[in-house]
Amino acid sequence: MKQARQVYSKILNKQQLQQQINVWHLLGRKVVFTNGVFDIIHKGHLSLLTEAAAFGDILVVGVNSDASVKRLKGESRPVNDEETRALLLASLIMTDAVVVFEEDTPFELIKMIMPNVLVKGGDYTTDTIVGAKEVIDNGGEVKVIPLSQGFSTTATIKKIQKN
Repeated sequence: MKQARQVYSKILNKQQLQQQINVWHLLGRKVVFTNGVFDIIHKGHLSLLTEAAAFGDILVVGVNSDASVKRLKGESRPVNDEETRALLLASLIMTDAVVVFEEDTPFELIKMIMPNVLVKGGDYTTDTIVGAKEVIDNGGEVKVIPLSQGFSTTATIKKIQKN
């Protein structure tokens, strides 16, 4: 039971997250932020999250809402709803906080958190990462993690549909 409560306590709304970020910053914790859809968790996601967590003390993961995913990926997505995706991410040992955001990009969330390190996967470059300029201008860093080849949610969905 104790572990279940701990998992759910990692899922925060924006107001709760802001309060927790303030505490972490006051304590001198290095906050890392990454975001994504995380529809069907695969090895590539796990590698990204593990590497991201290594850049600091606290890993905050932003998750696109269901409505946002539909706008970005089409009506057939997400496969898993936002509550399930947030719960799966919160269940991972490397995550410290998970927040669902409604916008298509996490720009406002990044400005609110102002992480010490902003992390995205290798399909991005620093100049294409939303919020990168703001994080750098605030003295933070932006890290791009190489993609794990052969792993993607789209490929997983296609593989399932074939069978």
